[in-house]
Order: sequence, then structure tokens, then C-alpha cells
Amino acid sequence: MRRQRAEIGIFGGSGFYSLLPEVEEVKVETPYGPPSDRVALAEVAGRRIAFLPRHGKDHQWPPHRIPFRANVWAMRELGVTRLIGPCAAGSLQPEVRPGDFVLADQFVDRTRGRSDTYFDGPSTVHVSTADPYCPELRRLGLELARAQGLEVHGEGTVVVIQGPRFSTRAESRWFSGQGWQVINMTQYPEVVLARELDMCYLNVSLITDYDVGLAGRSDVPSVTAEEVVRVFKANNERLRRLLLALVERIPRERGCECGDTQARGRFQG
Repeated sequence: MRRQRAEIGIFGGSGFYSLLPEVEEVKVETPYGPPSDRVALAEVAGRRIAFLPRHGKDHQWPPHRIPFRANVWAMRELGVTRLIGPCAAGSLQPEVRPGDFVLADQFVDRTRGRSDTYFDGPSTVHVSTADPYCPELRRLGLELARAQGLEVHGEGTVVVIQGPRFSTRAESRWFSGQGWQVINMTQYPEVVLARELDMCYLNVSLITDYDVGLAGRSDVPSVTAEEVVRVFKANNERLRRLLLALVERIPRERGCECGDTQARGRFQG
């Protein structure tokens, strides 16, 4: 039986290290190779936290090369049952403004070639992703974000593109026309892998820009990595406060069905 060294896992940028006192960095071996970096373990508000920068400390992993399976497996090896996945994202709708937060409840996968399951055979599990994000964590995240006075959207569909390039205007207009709210490069397959391992997963999208094909807007400039980073850094403190509140308030016992996902996906022969 694995020894639980953490209960809550966080994927994100290296800026989160500043929140973690007395960090212990550990190397975790997985059947899927090494994760993006060493995992930082710490205690925050009496809760055991595992933190992993999904792109690596030096941002050496582009979105399409992130070792997603190793990252999520490493969290499970450490005993994590709840995962929080903050990320920078673009807006596809006028009412979702830069600086807003979106707690996604749906995704659309537009990636290709990513290793996106643990069930490559001979064991086969057909995991439901009808509602991929943990409803308990989303409700809590919405409550805490509102209490902090954040502009927050309690639901939204994130379309996940392959990267590392940004969308063309035509692609972006298509996504916007579908009514999807958010565009990002890392949500898939991270959330699905967490679901396959019976883990709760919460996405916290920090909107950094309007995407280039925003419906009804002809003045939206091209997305640049420099602008994304600038806006993300400008709002990083608000994101950290929300994550800290989440860590403190997440119930110790789960009140959702995420922990039974794998069992429900097995055929009974």
C-alpha cells in the first residue's frame, strides 16, 4: 500500500512555489517515465500539498510534449485524491474578459497524438466524461471566488488546441461561433487522466486575452506569448489567494462520485 504523502495536488506555474513553506522536493518514478519535474511537497493550512509545474521549472515542456500520464500518475503515487489545474487561457466570448476566472465544466478536445489513457489493454475501462470536472470542487471554487470579489464564471466550455502555435483567425471564429468560452492548450488530457484514476479535478482558468476570432470584434490583436505572460503575472496574486482558500476549505471526505469513476466504466462479464 502506498504511503500518503499528500492529499491535494496542484499543477501550475513555478510562481506558486512562493506559497509553499519548507518545501521538500521528491523524485517520483512512474510506469510512464518521469513527470515534468520534481514534485514539491509542503503543508499549507494543515493540508498536505503536492505541487508540480506542468511545463517544468524552466518551462521546458511545450504543451504537446508535456508528460501528462506521468504527471497525473505521480500525483496518485503520492496519495493525492483532489487535483487543481490552474492555467492561463484565452476568451472566446465578449462577456468573458481578461482578468476573469472561469471554472470550466466541459471541454472540447482539438488535440492530436497525445497519450490520453492508462487503459491501453489488456484491461479496458470506458470512463464517462459526460461531466468531466468535479461538481463539488466547482461549487466550492465558485463560492470562494465570489467571496473574494473575483469576476468568476461558474461554468464554461474550454476548447483545447494542440499548440504550441496559437489559432488562426478562422479557427478562432469557429470556436467562438460554437458558443465555447475558453481556449487553452493543456486541459486535455490532464482532466481525463485524473478521472481515469478516480481523482477529483478542478480547472481554474485565468483569462489573459481575447482570442483573435472573438465574435463581433474586428479589432482584436494577435495573441502573443509576451502578453499572455504579462497579464498572468499581473493577476497571479489573485490566483494564489484563491488557491490558498481552496486548499484550506476542500472537505477531507469527498461528497462526489469521482472516486467511483473507474468502477463504473468496467464491463461486468
